[in-house]
Amino acid sequence: MHGHLAHFAFNADDVAESRGFYERLFGWTFENPYPGFFRTSSAGPAIGVVQGRRALLDAPTNGPECTFAVNDLNAALETVTAVGGSVLMPATPVDGVGELAFVADPGGNVLGLMRFD
Repeated sequence: MHGHLAHFAFNADDVAESRGFYERLFGWTFENPYPGFFRTSSAGPAIGVVQGRRALLDAPTNGPECTFAVNDLNAALETVTAVGGSVLMPATPVDGVGELAFVADPGGNVLGLMRFD
């Protein structure tokens, strides 16, 4: 499980418009477990989401938000800093899911790291 793409999200100002775009482009179907949050499992093994823009980081995410599964989030965060990356958002609990952190690689690319329950 360690290191595979587990989740991706498209953050949108107009969630309905973006959801409709992916429905028509790829034929994805969505469920709506929470207000403003539309999840699809028809995108392959990773869970896809269209959601409103979030203020998790200092700057809004522009482009797909990719999250990778890790077995040990604290060890992964230590490795990030040891190999030249930076931690943008420390490990944060996500109820019923696990813990999520956001990091940047040396080139500034943002990615999520998630330890699933």
